[in-house]
Amino acid sequence: MIEVRDLAKHYRVHRRQPGLAASLRSLVRREHVTVRAVERVSFTISAGEVVGFLGPNGAGKTTTLKCLTGLLHPTAGAVRVLGHTPHRRESAFLRRISLVMGQRNGLFWDLPAADAFEVNRAVYGIAEGPYRAALDELVDLLGLAELLGRQVRVLSLGERMRCELAGALLHRPDVLFLDEPTLGLDVNGQAAVRAFLRDYNDRHGATVLLTSHYMGDVTALARRVLVVDRGTLRFDGDLAALVEAHSPHRLVRVTLRAPVPAATWAGLGEPVTVDGAVVTLAVPRAETAAVAGRLLATLPVEDVAIEDPPIEEIIRAVFAHA
Repeated sequence: MIEVRDLAKHYRVHRRQPGLAASLRSLVRREHVTVRAVERVSFTISAGEVVGFLGPNGAGKTTTLKCLTGLLHPTAGAVRVLGHTPHRRESAFLRRISLVMGQRNGLFWDLPAADAFEVNRAVYGIAEGPYRAALDELVDLLGLAELLGRQVRVLSLGERMRCELAGALLHRPDVLFLDEPTLGLDVNGQAAVRAFLRDYNDRHGATVLLTSHYMGDVTALARRVLVVDRGTLRFDGDLAALVEAHSPHRLVRVTLRAPVPAATWAGLGEPVTVDGAVVTLAVPRAETAAVAGRLLATLPVEDVAIEDPPIEEIIRAVFAHA
């Protein structure tokens, strides 16, 4: 569904030092630098896959998405989506994709949501029957019944994002590009959007490429992740493999009936947090089961839990290693 080979996108930008003198000099002699937003990125995505696209601010995620949707012309490399070259902007291509950007408004601001959806129906040339079937399904899944008569401008951020998703999916795209779809949403809003996207992928087999700074989005939706930093692809593979490769320890959280001396933990693991009778230890992965057994056998344990470090820490470790 998506093929990217040695994709590069460079910008030539003007650089000027601060101050009046520098401003005057720039009138006659400008200094330019080349910004390498994306540099030789390659990957493929199969039909029906949900792939997380991770990286810090300025890593090149949004630039890559814009190249994949035809909004930007690559500087070098080859991109194919659904068998099309995106920057040609062919109608047959545009009818089969959709791009949702959490920081951009895609619906007409002054129209009620229902009328904004009608505009999208006209743009994509959707017949009345399929349009009503798709709209009814989306209204039900996203809980939009009470929002259809309200102007987009008066909707809360969470309500607007749900409407943005509905508007982007009315034409049932085969490939869905999501750029921060839960940006600014509260916990309930994030959970609702994630549940909807899982259900939509299950129902229609859509291919999804998702960027997000909320790791909960990625862990809830994607098994495979792409990690980019400074425009370069650093990792492409299974999310569990990423965790194992960049996190040699697991966390063992033990709750005791009473606090014990600090020396108790010698040889068991490195204490990460100690809060009275609740202690979290960082334990090498290969020793996790043995350490848990020793804790249960030798200490007054009320509860023990074993988990991986937060995915945010693992992603930071990937960036630091890169």
